[in-house]
Amino acid sequence: MSTHVLRCDGAPVPIALSALPTTQTAAVPDPAEIDALLPVLAADSLPRLIVLGEDAALAAVLTHLMRTERLHVEIGYVPVEKTHAAHVYHTGTGNAAAKRAIEGRAVPTPLIRDDTGTVLVGRAVITGVGGAKLEGEAYVDDTQLFSGKVTSMIISPSLELPGVRATARKGIRKRGWLEGRAAQLGTPGAIVTRDDVRSDRPVPRSTFYRHHESWHLVR
Repeated sequence: MSTHVLRCDGAPVPIALSALPTTQTAAVPDPAEIDALLPVLAADSLPRLIVLGEDAALAAVLTHLMRTERLHVEIGYVPVEKTHAAHVYHTGTGNAAAKRAIEGRAVPTPLIRDDTGTVLVGRAVITGVGGAKLEGEAYVDDTQLFSGKVTSMIISPSLELPGVRATARKGIRKRGWLEGRAAQLGTPGAIVTRDDVRSDRPVPRSTFYRHHESWHLVR
C-alpha cells in the first residue's frame, strides 16, 4: 500500500507520520498540488492519502477527488485540534489520529456535497446578508425545517446514512436535528460558510445532498 501525507499550512507532524513521504501545501491545498500526488498514488492498487490539517483542507481534497472521479483513494484525516469533521467522523486528533490513519481500515462513508460541487466534511453555516436574519424556507427531504426568519441554518454530514443533517437557530435556541438525504434552502439572499470558508457573494438557494458515490475514510 502506498501512503503519502499532505501536510497543510505547516501543521505539526505527529511522530507516527514522521517517516512517511510528505508534501507541504497551503492551508487549503490547490488542485494542482493534489494532482501532483495522484501519479504516485496511482502506482499502487491501494493508494492512501493522509490529510494533516483542518476541515477545509480535507474538504478541498475530497472535492478534487470527486470532480476527477478518483474517490477510490483511501483518505486518512489527522486534525491537529478537535474540529467539526473530527467530531463527525470520530478520528481523534494528533498522534492518535495519525496511528488510526496508518493502521486503520478504509470504510465507505457518505460523501456530502452542495450544488456548487463542493464537498462538506464538518459544518456549513448559512446566514443572512450583512448581519440580517436568514429569511426563507428550508426542507430536509420532505420535512420542513423552517419557514420565515431564523438566525442561521446549520448543515452537517453524518457518519451513517441517510448522510445529511440540518438544524436552524432562532436566537440562542437550536431546534433538534433533522436527518435525510438532502437539505435545501430557498431565500431572497444568504451567505454560505462551508468548513470555515465563507462564500464571496449571496446566493438565492443552497442545497446539500449525499453524492451517489461514497468516499473511503480510514478509521
